[in-house]
Amino acid sequence: MRVLVAEDHHVLARTVATGLRRQAMAVDVAGSGDEAERMCLLTDYDVLILDRDLPVMTGDEVCRRLRELDDPPRILMLTAAGAVTDKVYGLTALGADDYLSKPFDFAELVARVRALSRRVAKPPAVVLRQEGITLDRTRREASMDGRPLELTPKEFAVLQRLMEAQGAPVSHTELVRTIWDENLDPRTSAVRATVSRLRGKLGAPGLIAADTGEGYRLCG
Repeated sequence: MRVLVAEDHHVLARTVATGLRRQAMAVDVAGSGDEAERMCLLTDYDVLILDRDLPVMTGDEVCRRLRELDDPPRILMLTAAGAVTDKVYGLTALGADDYLSKPFDFAELVARVRALSRRVAKPPAVVLRQEGITLDRTRREASMDGRPLELTPKEFAVLQRLMEAQGAPVSHTELVRTIWDENLDPRTSAVRATVSRLRGKLGAPGLIAADTGEGYRLCG
């Protein structure tokens, strides 16, 4: 899942981004409304966490503009304006998909972001099974032939994406776009290193094949 956090309070933005990355999400950060709009026009985000009180262009205006797109991201407004009238305005007049008031509980934020991402398409199966691997999306747990796997968030996300592809190759570019964030240099070895560690933890190096020019795939 790819998320954009549009928040001008730098400490809060960094805290939210770090927490979501630990949940295996790819997260970018924008510090102003115009930057948030520009980034949404350049990148297909699944969810935009949007502060209403942003500099240069308000979050309200960003929301209105993005709603004019053919395929806008799901928008979660995260703001100190928590009165019922503010919520009704944000959800109806502005067209936000969800509204969460500050201060908030981080676990609730994660749950709302995941709920919004499920609205984009038909909800996928909660538990994936392939080649002896069982992966539970909800519990964020994976096992190999019944043996629990201790995976980092990035390793879990790569394994999940490969299992979702059902044997089809997943390109290096797609893994970078959906699991890492814009700060990762596409030429870096981060993806290759993550796949290498994942192979070792699975205990079956040949289970993840590298197809030259196409990416990686899970094979039997």
